[in-house]
Amino acid sequence: MNGRTIKIIDGSANTLLVNEICTFKGLERAWTKTKVSSFSDGETQIEIQENVRGADVFVIQPTSPPANEHLMQLFLILDALKRSDCWRVTAVIPYFSYGRQDKKIKPRVPISARAIADMIQLGKPDRILTMDLHSSPIQGFFSIPVDNLFASSIFCDHMKEHLEEETVIVSPDVGGVARSVHYSKQLGVETAIIHKSRENPNEISKMILLGNVRGKNVIITDDMIDTAGTICKASTILRQAGAKKIIGYASHGVFSGDAHYNLKKSDFDEIFVTDSIYNDSKLYNIISCSELFAKAILNIHNETSVSCLF
Repeated sequence: MNGRTIKIIDGSANTLLVNEICTFKGLERAWTKTKVSSFSDGETQIEIQENVRGADVFVIQPTSPPANEHLMQLFLILDALKRSDCWRVTAVIPYFSYGRQDKKIKPRVPISARAIADMIQLGKPDRILTMDLHSSPIQGFFSIPVDNLFASSIFCDHMKEHLEEETVIVSPDVGGVARSVHYSKQLGVETAIIHKSRENPNEISKMILLGNVRGKNVIITDDMIDTAGTICKASTILRQAGAKKIIGYASHGVFSGDAHYNLKKSDFDEIFVTDSIYNDSKLYNIISCSELFAKAILNIHNETSVSCLF
């Protein structure tokens, strides 16, 4: 057991999730007063309002929209903690933005995921705790330990409770095939794939269904819903192919641009997302990831295995 005092700091991006995490046994008194505000010119101002010297500190801050503002808040909180003589600091980032920009796909563009990883590490955290990175290799962009939790550990239980006969798991793109295969093995159902090609970011030129969904219930799984263009076009193709019921599960509900409008007029019967990103819309069903993060935080604090949660 770790004899150090555990402290949890809310970076302001998702206070509701932080409050829920702090309701779990062992974390009830961990919430630490922190002031996150801005000067009149827009500069971020941070003040840790309690003593954290020698403490095991967890900063919870998804870098959700507005991503740049929340990233700066995280960075400055880490800097404040670095100067406060903490024993250990863990950056808990339920949603890691810039994850889609993880490689150089054309000349004169940044590898933004690597740049953001470098920026976060300038704040000197000791480790990173996150969930469903857009691509697993991003873990290698950090030179400190990274624990990448999976929403599948909570989604699978929910799917099993509501599983209907003749169900097919569908991946909305080739990149998500491994995720869909994992779900299909856990549920004992078939898998189908939608192959897509893009001309520009958030702009799909062509989608082709590989598999049979006629007369079947379909579950589409993805790591995030951003503008919802991909997943909504996928639902249309599935409905045209004869799918009976279409349900979507996504780890992160970014919901930018016309996402709400697109999903409202889509062919989905239901959409489920976690609360890794704060969302007050009534259009979606929330499955909380607070217990998953609470267990991971306690395991890290007590220096026991985190992989048992994967």
